[in-house]
Formats: sequence, structure tokens, C-alpha cells
Amino acid sequence: MINPSTRLEGPRGPKPRKRLSPANIMLYSTLFVASVYYLLPLYVMIVTSLKGMPEIRLGNVFALPVEVTFEPWVKAWSQACTGINCEGLSRGFWNSVRIMVPSVIISIIIASVNGYALANWKFKGSEVFFTILIFGAFIPYQVMIYPIVILLRETGDVIAAATGTNFRLMGTLGGLVIVHSIFGMPILTLLFRNYFASVPEELFKAARVDGAGFWRIYFQVMLPMSLPIFVVAIILQVTGIWNDFLFGVIYTKPEIYPMTVQLNNIVNSVQGVKEYNVNMAATLLTGLVPLVIYFVSGKLFVRGIAAGAVKG
Repeated sequence: MINPSTRLEGPRGPKPRKRLSPANIMLYSTLFVASVYYLLPLYVMIVTSLKGMPEIRLGNVFALPVEVTFEPWVKAWSQACTGINCEGLSRGFWNSVRIMVPSVIISIIIASVNGYALANWKFKGSEVFFTILIFGAFIPYQVMIYPIVILLRETGDVIAAATGTNFRLMGTLGGLVIVHSIFGMPILTLLFRNYFASVPEELFKAARVDGAGFWRIYFQVMLPMSLPIFVVAIILQVTGIWNDFLFGVIYTKPEIYPMTVQLNNIVNSVQGVKEYNVNMAATLLTGLVPLVIYFVSGKLFVRGIAAGAVKG
């Protein structure tokens, strides 16, 4: 029997916070202002791209379109002119795809093997090699532009002389693929190395005891566990390569310009009337691929970062 004089204790611990506490009000207000700040330009771009030029000339950029038209999108994709070329962004889109796909595949395959080797298969000088490789991630691109021009030109000439063909790297999509693959290697190697280092070492040792070698452990043990970090690497590379302008305008030529260079030429064209609706539609079309990838794989991106992508 419970002694009546004994007082029953209530629940312990801190009191639950009020949902509308001053701290929460400040937090949500800050997030709301930041969201408006970043989404307002996107809203203006979308509504402007759906208006005709007579409506745009009225000057109210925030107003919804009275009459929705998709003609600016069609013109931006297939009819907008840059000089004598009036193919819109369509040619630049396919050039960007032809640049991005092999660059992403090559850089991620090599970087994942590099990171796996540096994390699990230590060799003499591996730390020095890793330090030199990471140092390359912090070299400004502008410093390397001219040396890479010379390297691509001379390498192409050597291969052409050896094969007796008109082989070229400078001014070709293949040359730009090599450039993107090389510049993406240091940071991707860092990501994969840190991720593989965070994997329990017992799994690696157990595979070694079972007689598995370098490639068998890589394909049967490491790869099945590495989907999040591969998604991180894909997002970083796709975003960087797709949005690149500097390398695209330097290492290619007008016939094979990527989408960002085509967009710049359309927006800055001085011929005819300035069509703001077409420019906005072209900008949205150019940013559509990275945006879709972020929406589709955003959760895996966060998982990859949280699972050791930035741990040293």
C-alpha cells in the first residue's frame, strides 16, 4: 500500500518550448525572408517568360501574365539567333550533354578508385601524393588556362604526327572533356577517400581474410555501400560542368559551344529588339538540368555529406 504521506513526483526534465516563442519567431522570420530573397528572382523570371512583349512593356514585372504564352520558350529553344546561327539553345544543350556525360563518368570512376586506394591500400608516399592532389583543388582555374591551351595543342599535334591523321584536342569536345575530368579529380578524390575511410575497417579486413583482392573488395564490398557519396560526386560534377562558361568559351569553338556560352550569346545579342521573355526562358532552360538533379537526389546528397563526405 502506498503511504498517503508520500508525494508523487511529476515528470522531470525541461519544460517543452512554446511553439511561438521569440526564438522560433525570429528563426522562421529569418527563413521566410531568405526564401523570399532567393525565390523572388525565380518568380520574376518565370512570369516574364510566360508574357508577350506588349505586356512586358507595361513595366509591372511582378504581375502574373494576363495571357500565358509559351512562344518565348519555343523561340529560346530552337529559334533564337546568335549572329548567323538561329538554332536557339538546342545545339548548345546537346553539346553540353556530350561534354558532361563522359566528364562525369571518367572523373568519378578514377576518383573513386583513387579514394579507395588512398583510404585502404596505403603505399609508400601515399600521404604525400594525397597532399599534392588536394593542393590541386585550390589552384585558381585562371592560372592554368594558358598552360592547358599549350598542353592540348601540343598533345594533339604529337598524336596527329604519330597516327598520320588530323587529330586535334584544342577546340574539340574531347579536349574539354579531358579538362573537366582533370579539374574535378582532386575534390572528388578527397570526398571518396574520406568516405571510404569512414567505412568500418573490419569489413575490409574480413574481406582480406577471405582472400579478396583490390578489385574484388572495391566492387563487392565498397561500391554497394557507396551510393550516397556517388550521388554527392555526381551532383557536384554535373553542376560544375553544366554551369561552366570559362572553359567552354576558351577550349571550344562556335560550332560546339556548350549551353552556357549559347545563353550568353543570346542574352547579349545586340541585333534586333531586346526580347526579355526569350532571355528569361533561355535562362530557365539552361538551369533546368541541375535543378532537376537536385530535386530528384537531394536526400541522397544530404546522406552522402552526413556519412563522411567532409570528414578528415
